[in-house]
Amino acid sequence: MKRLAIVGSGDLGQLIAWHAEADGHYEVAGFFDDFKKNGENINNIPVLGGIADMQRCYKENAFDELMIGIGYKHFAMRKKIFETYVNQIAFGKLIHSSVFTDPSCSIGKGVFILPGCTLDMNVNIEDNVLLNTACIIAHDSRIQAHSFISPGVVIAGFVNVGQCCNIGINTTIIDNVIIADEVQTGGGTVVIKNIDKAGLYVGNPARYIR
Repeated sequence: MKRLAIVGSGDLGQLIAWHAEADGHYEVAGFFDDFKKNGENINNIPVLGGIADMQRCYKENAFDELMIGIGYKHFAMRKKIFETYVNQIAFGKLIHSSVFTDPSCSIGKGVFILPGCTLDMNVNIEDNVLLNTACIIAHDSRIQAHSFISPGVVIAGFVNVGQCCNIGINTTIIDNVIIADEVQTGGGTVVIKNIDKAGLYVGNPARYIR
């Protein structure tokens, strides 16, 4: 079994660690976290060092693959770490065993897909994306790099979600919609037309807030 290291030991990092081991994907080797002491244990998983230590530890064979456990409140850092190290360190992916993924789907590096999701024909999930529990993504839709799709989101066919988006819980997006980079939707938002400007959108139909 491969050994996984996780950037960030907070809630998301711990969630990745839990599913990595409980669902039989990885042995978790440790966390990298600039805000914890080297050797500190988080739920019996050691902190291997800070972000600056990752490449050295990888070369020293301390782990086999890496994933990023930094959440949507820090998209810029999440993106920067991935783009800095993707050609230097092997990134893993974690797709829970309960997920339905059509064989025609494309799923990138560093992706975390939580239980109960459904990905239909020709869905494209780019690098470093998180799909939270029970998302449904219909045929021919694309989620661009570093974005978060929250629990219960339903995305119809031929939708394109941009980079670093945070699609809020129970959001519904109808077919043939394009969503710009750095868009956030509130819980229960219904998107019925293209969103071409970054910012927060809420309501039914979705309206720009800030």
